[in-house]
Amino acid sequence: MERVKGAQRVSAVSPRAQAIGLAPGLTLADARARIPDLVVADHDPAADAALLERIADDCDRWTPLVALDGPDGLVLDITGCAHLFGGEAMMRARLATHLQGHGLTLRAVVAGTPDAARALARFGKGGVVPCGREADHVAPLPISALGLSRESVTGLSRAGLKTIGDLAARPGTPLAARFGEDLLTRLRRTLGHEDVRIVPRRILPACIAERRFAEPIGRAEDVQGAFGLLIDDLSSMLEARGAGGRVFEAAFFRADGAVRRILIETARPSRDPLSLARLFREKLDALSDPLDPGFGFDLIRLAVLRLEPLAPAQVSLDGRAVAEEEVADLVDRLVARLGRDRVLRFMMRDSHDPERAAGFLSATAPPPPACPMPAPPLARPLMMFDPPHPIEALAEVPDGPPLRFRWRRVLHEVVHAEGPERIAAEWWQSEKGTPTRDYYRVENHQGRRFWLFRLGLYDREPGPPAWFLHGLFP
Repeated sequence: MERVKGAQRVSAVSPRAQAIGLAPGLTLADARARIPDLVVADHDPAADAALLERIADDCDRWTPLVALDGPDGLVLDITGCAHLFGGEAMMRARLATHLQGHGLTLRAVVAGTPDAARALARFGKGGVVPCGREADHVAPLPISALGLSRESVTGLSRAGLKTIGDLAARPGTPLAARFGEDLLTRLRRTLGHEDVRIVPRRILPACIAERRFAEPIGRAEDVQGAFGLLIDDLSSMLEARGAGGRVFEAAFFRADGAVRRILIETARPSRDPLSLARLFREKLDALSDPLDPGFGFDLIRLAVLRLEPLAPAQVSLDGRAVAEEEVADLVDRLVARLGRDRVLRFMMRDSHDPERAAGFLSATAPPPPACPMPAPPLARPLMMFDPPHPIEALAEVPDGPPLRFRWRRVLHEVVHAEGPERIAAEWWQSEKGTPTRDYYRVENHQGRRFWLFRLGLYDREPGPPAWFLHGLFP
């Protein structure tokens, strides 16, 4: 039950409650008046959504094209998959038996378009619709099966159009003028006259290798042996394509419907079976929650989520290619053990702002396109403070370099200075009124070099200027 406009209403009913006349939308008081000993529970949308996600993960065993359909439905695109399970009727029966074995109640329909299957599953009977016969099967359904708004359903009902068949018999132009073009689009798709592809909830893999087992396996030796065969099969597929994988996913489907997925990324395209097996082993060893077979795995799948060309490697005479391969292998192993967000590399950005000119990128991420940048007029230090340290400085007004400054209670006399390097804030990144910076490279009596800047311009920008130390030169 759930609270709707201050009243407790029934949000869902069991098959037994539906058989004795209860339905969603009924107030709790009316339901208890009919059945005094009615057992009720609070509606938990988050738990329902999590359960639907788990069911969708389990349905990946039938097809990789699975989409969520509202709070209580799934749409599976089984094009090209049905023959693997003995045809559409056999596949539907096996899927229904599998889910019913987990305590679920469902109605499954196979039709030529997602809209026809959705309408028949929600308002009709389960089964397989023969190809091209969608219009005959959906004609007796109520117009609410089209998924229209409540106002449209009310308006059509008042016009005497109760079923989809009644609506299909009418000319389309007056209907579109009164209820919009969306009505005709939904009608064409539900009748099977127009198809539309679903949007799968997961990325469609570029390559898939899998093993199904008549009896679930649970021993570590059996799982490792099957997984090794999958890696060999996938490596052969990639070699035939002249490509390598950058992102690999191993999916372990348990007999109780739970699915565990393990993801690895590589710094370069790879199809080496030994390297991939080592990376997955590193990943499994680093898991905080070990892989639990439960009652056993009845399906293990290995997929490539991102594919890139991979030509045969040319070994150089100086051995640098071998060293690069070893570094790339080390990066892959560190990423598998520590995670992609903990193994980083530097990247340059097309910006003159010192705080934005460089950044970090995951070591396995593809490098961004190169952006040619002009060399800055003054060299910048390798060591920079984040945030810059405020200092006290004495300088010539308005744009002169500092003559002396105090940092960390130590007074530094400036003997040499270069600058200024004026850097204005990027208008597309900063708020209006951000002060200008003038950078100076200075040196004191001891030969130590500092990178200072003045924030703000005298008499040209609001507020008094302030001085900061941004970096140190070696």
